[in-house]
This record gives sequence, structure tokens and C-alpha cells, in this order.
Amino acid sequence: MKSDLIRPNDTYDLPSPITTLTPAQQAQVINLVRRAAQSEIMPRYQNLADFEIASKSRDDDLVTQADLAAEAMITRGLLRLFPNAQVVGEEAVAKTPDLRDTMSDHEFTFVIDPIDGTWNYAKGVAVFGVILSVLRFGVPVFGILYDPMRDDYVIADHATQSTRFVPARGAARTLTTASEKSVEDLQGYVHLGLMPKDVQFELAPVLPNFRRTTVLRCSCHEYRLIALGHADFCLSATLNPWDHAAGVLACQLAGGVAQFLDGSPYNARQTTGYLLTATSQHTWDQIADLLRPILQNEPSKVG
Repeated sequence: MKSDLIRPNDTYDLPSPITTLTPAQQAQVINLVRRAAQSEIMPRYQNLADFEIASKSRDDDLVTQADLAAEAMITRGLLRLFPNAQVVGEEAVAKTPDLRDTMSDHEFTFVIDPIDGTWNYAKGVAVFGVILSVLRFGVPVFGILYDPMRDDYVIADHATQSTRFVPARGAARTLTTASEKSVEDLQGYVHLGLMPKDVQFELAPVLPNFRRTTVLRCSCHEYRLIALGHADFCLSATLNPWDHAAGVLACQLAGGVAQFLDGSPYNARQTTGYLLTATSQHTWDQIADLLRPILQNEPSKVG
């Protein structure tokens, strides 16, 4: 990984009204994420002892010492740079669930997933990432989907109204989602195993209508691939903002659409329902028309 990090000395209070981060602020945040990956995540990759891995809600819902250390480092850095911001990390919410309910009530909230794809990371599978977003009253206005293995990232922000891929070397490029296709040619991600069992049995027979459905166990890379034009959609019923906010923004600003299946726009405040992200409105509509007869009676409400 590169070590020639830009290290601006300035710290920033928050402007009012807030829209997104300035380019200088973005550089600081990106460098903070990269430093956390260099110092806390990559040295522990494939080097975790058994006592450094624990379960949370299920035996396959893992947290590692790398998650905790990276989140702590990023949180400290963000609070130094933005002392008036709210900073909420996935692992902090695991310890204090009420934090989940407050992040959409603030004008400027950083949301951190220190290692997205922890199961992959803990098992030595090289499909994991760091997700960081900024929410304005629950609506994402900035997001990073960072790959520590390759030291590259997808970045999206309201200031430029664009999504860009920034490689470790070479020039950044603006991203556009894939062209429209018929349903039978669509490839995407369906988080079937995280849905209630009765829904799984009802939804599974519909999935062969698509060319391919799968999961990567890593929202960071699923959303990256949609924004990069290599996949067409993602359906999820687990609405953790640290998994979705940055990816939703990246796909939207690359030309895609992210809405709940009832047609309401994405907001991190919503805790139940089905979030469908697709490469275009036409693609979203095709998929929604196929899924609604099965999922329309499932709860979709604001928490």
C-alpha cells in the first residue's frame, strides 16, 4: 500500500448549512481511512488468533479485534477533525443499540463500518472493505467504499454530483452504471439468507428469472460492482446504515436508483422493509414488479 499520504494540518468545524465535505476535508477523511487500514486492518489479516474473533447476533455474525481497533482509530480521527459531528460506528451500535436511532436526527453524522465483510476477513477471504458515509438527517451526502487489499476506493459526494473510482495508481474516473437489460439478463445480489425463513421459501422460486443472483458477504464490494457497471441490482432486508448509505449514494450518483420496495426514497431512519438498488429506474421497476407480489405484504415502516 502507498505510504505517501497527504496530511493537511488544518482541522475543520462544520459549516452551516451543511451539504457535504470540501475536497480538503475529503482528503483528510480518505487518508484517515487508509491509515486505519494500514495500521489496524492489514497487519491482522490472516494473523488473527482465536481469541481475537467473537460472535455477535449469530455465530456467523463476527467481530474481530481489527474491527474494534479500526473503528476506534477512525472515530478518534473524525472527532478531532470535526468536533461538532456525530460519529457512529457499527461496533459502537452493537454495544449501545440506541445509537442506531439517533443518527438520522442530526445534520451531520459520520457512519463507519470499519470492516465490512468481517466473516470473509476472519476466514482469510480477500473480499472485505471499509465503508464510511456522511448522513444529513438520514440522507447520505458523501460516501467511501474502500478496498484495503488494493488501496483503491469508490467515492461519491453531492458537491460534484458524481461517483468516481480512484485507483492506487493512475487517474480517477467517473462511473456510470450498466446499461438497461431485460430481466432474464440481470445479475445481482439478493441477501436471501438474512431474510425470514418464510420469505426465503417464497422468494427463492422467483430468483431463476434472473441470469444470476448471489452474495459476496460484503456490501462494500457489492455496491462497488454495481457502481462500476459490473452488476445490476441488490436487494436487502437488513437495513443497517453502515452497510448501505455510502453504496446507495454511489449507485445513485452513477445513474442508478435506490428505493425501498414501496417506492419511498432511501433514508437511514428506516429500519424495516426491502431496499432495492438498481442501475436505472427502468431496471428498478422491472425487478420491483417481479418481487412485489411476494414482498408487498412485508412490513415497510419508518423506525
